[in-house]
Amino acid sequence: MSAASSAPRLALIGHGRMGRVVESLARERGWPIAAIISGARDDARGVSGAGDDARGVGITPATLNGAQVAIEFTRPEAAAANVVACVDAGCPIVVGTTGWLDALPEVTKRVERADGAMLWAPNFSLGVAIFLEIVARASTLLARAPGFDAHLIETHHTAKRDAPSGTALALRQAAEPLGRDLPITSVRVGHVPGTHTLIADAPFEQLRLEHTARDRRAFAEGALVAAQWLIGRRGVFTLRDILNATGADA
Repeated sequence: MSAASSAPRLALIGHGRMGRVVESLARERGWPIAAIISGARDDARGVSGAGDDARGVGITPATLNGAQVAIEFTRPEAAAANVVACVDAGCPIVVGTTGWLDALPEVTKRVERADGAMLWAPNFSLGVAIFLEIVARASTLLARAPGFDAHLIETHHTAKRDAPSGTALALRQAAEPLGRDLPITSVRVGHVPGTHTLIADAPFEQLRLEHTARDRRAFAEGALVAAQWLIGRRGVFTLRDILNATGADA
């Protein structure tokens, strides 16, 4: 994927903190940046203005400029419209925005009707994708072990808008084999990129499973892996589809 000759032309939808990290890593890996479409507040940096975090406005075949795939990191209220606009323009899209999944069923229908492609995840860290699988298996085992109580703690930077995080909600879903609700405590402090800790406590012992993101580039790396994988596919996918792909499907 690092070879410039095989790197696809990339559109960035959103040019905030995560969008800039994706841009930096993409350029480092030799990916041509075909377009950057973001909010009007970004105009001073030479970025195409398209309203508040795009919201689908200004996303057209012309502004996408021949991009083979788009990566979207904006705001919850903008994500669904951005996905639809990209798919309508014939561009597959990787969605890293969280907090918009109430709209996922309708957006999924729109993508499928358009014979388009979307890959979404509550967290684009490949380690988190693996962590979800580990939590699902651990929950199955904990359900068989008497005396264990479970709790999830998620910690993020103070600017994160959604609480619980999208990753925490995905971990709660992965923990369904527990057979009971998994309580979540959300902590917002400082500049923490993201830490998720599952605690299973029994009278005489404690089990802790934890994923810690040390740098936002972990999310950018996963988004680029997803973007490369999505090209040429049709449908709606998650990182789990990439992890489970083998042979010719990979």
